[in-house]
Amino acid sequence: MNGPFKGPGENPGGGLAATPHALTESDVLRDYQAAFHIAALPMALVGRSGQIISANPALGSLLGVPSEELTGRSADAIAGIGIDDRTQGSYHAVLAGQRELLRCVRRLKHTDGHTLWADITVAPTGGARTVALLTVADISERRELKERLRHIQMHDPVTRLPNRTLFFERLTNALADSATGRIGLCYLGLDGFKAVNDTLGHRVGDQLLGAAAKRLTECATGAGGHLVARLGGDEFAVLVESSTSTEQLTVLAGAMLAALQHPFDLAGQRLAVSASIGVVERECATTTPTDLMQAADTTLYWAKADGKARWTLFDPERNAHRMTRQSLSSTLRHAVERGEFTLEYQPIVGLADDIVRGAEALVRWRHPQFGMLGPDRFIGLAEENGAIVPLGRWVLNEACRQARRWQLEHPGPPLFVSVNVAVRQVWDSDLVNDVACALRESGLPSGLLQLELTESDVMGSAGRPLQALQALSDMGVRIAIDDFGTGYSNLAYLSRLPVRALKLDGTFVRGFRTARHLNPADETIVTSLVQLAHKLGLTVTAECVEGPAQAERLRRIGCDTGQGWHYARPLPPDHLAAMLAGR
Repeated sequence: MNGPFKGPGENPGGGLAATPHALTESDVLRDYQAAFHIAALPMALVGRSGQIISANPALGSLLGVPSEELTGRSADAIAGIGIDDRTQGSYHAVLAGQRELLRCVRRLKHTDGHTLWADITVAPTGGARTVALLTVADISERRELKERLRHIQMHDPVTRLPNRTLFFERLTNALADSATGRIGLCYLGLDGFKAVNDTLGHRVGDQLLGAAAKRLTECATGAGGHLVARLGGDEFAVLVESSTSTEQLTVLAGAMLAALQHPFDLAGQRLAVSASIGVVERECATTTPTDLMQAADTTLYWAKADGKARWTLFDPERNAHRMTRQSLSSTLRHAVERGEFTLEYQPIVGLADDIVRGAEALVRWRHPQFGMLGPDRFIGLAEENGAIVPLGRWVLNEACRQARRWQLEHPGPPLFVSVNVAVRQVWDSDLVNDVACALRESGLPSGLLQLELTESDVMGSAGRPLQALQALSDMGVRIAIDDFGTGYSNLAYLSRLPVRALKLDGTFVRGFRTARHLNPADETIVTSLVQLAHKLGLTVTAECVEGPAQAERLRRIGCDTGQGWHYARPLPPDHLAAMLAGR
């Protein structure tokens, strides 16, 4: 034979080889049938009607039925692939030659009662009578291993409780499927758990967590089988998937607190612990997993801040205040850059002659959303997040410029300006340089600037703060202690500080507003403070002077100046200028 293909029995050398009998179609069919019957993979041939034409012994063994008994039975009923309409439709599409493959996982039942998981495939054969091959692979071991791995992945190894991942999965499902349309959450933290770890070691700490988890689970099971999860550290969450009321959650929280109050006997130690619990209950339609957890976390913080060993219910109004505080804190620095702050000035008046001697600069925030805010709303936040440095620098510069304008525009004794300074301004910036720049750029004499620091900031000052105060005093700047009498009240220490003035806290002054309400003890204290201050060479300003009787009594005691509503509320600079024009 010419060409690249040789006929049967021919060899490349041209001779005849030993020629086996050519395989007939029936021989091939027998070979296929033999392979089908000895194959380890359970299989069945399916006819156009969906009935089994032939099943191999492996399939019969898998199902616990002789393979010949499967012949003639409906394949989808045996394999369990007709459970839902979608799969059923795909199955018939394969039988009709309209789809190349169907693959699904189903749970099958053996005749002895046990169940198994099977990976089922149905593929067309192209035959006239036999139209599809059904294969059924037992994946029970693989699935069991996968479930064990998932259990390990989804559970906390210390307490065996569901972990954060599984908790959020259940929480998401509960929000979608709650029978009552409501959901509840108790977010719990053990009080003082870190001390147990630090003093007794992590092994005892883990035992405590396990014992606490057991008690919490008993409470949750007795209350309706609610999910208990460990979210990390000493924090646990109890999810009430279909809550009925806030009371249901608070009763559960109370039961958990009571259960944890009993001492734990662990490793020869008797440990007493308490817990704080944040309780949140709300409609599923109005929340998300993130919102719910944020509310729970906030409420747990409240429970700890309120004294621990208690449950606290989420309060929208309290949360709104927290959110406002957070919003203010996050926008403080940008507000300085945008010029949202302004200053008002409260006169400091000589008690002997009622002449304005100075003015305290008080910062206000013209917030675009919340309106005009006083310093009590944001100064503490600014000190916490460091924004007090740029804000304080702006106040210092603006106050110096304004005091210089008053000096140039109004004849008579010049007016000093008093500016509050936070101790963080000393640590986080070069306050001495900031003051020098403000004085130089404004042209204000250093003797007309007074810096006020609170008593707790000044008393006990050492190192950098004391050096800065001394440098400022050497520069000619007046240093005053604000709110004197509320902190250390260490007058002996004052002799070692570069302080030139004291501002008595208003709590002393309020005690003798009128003769009828005169508190002799307050007057004695103020008199003693004034006399001692004068002996140390310090001037004294009384704050919160609200009436003429107070002013007269303070004058008689010997206070040098007074400040308060008796003279004026804090004023815009032009209003104070008018006041100066009439002095």
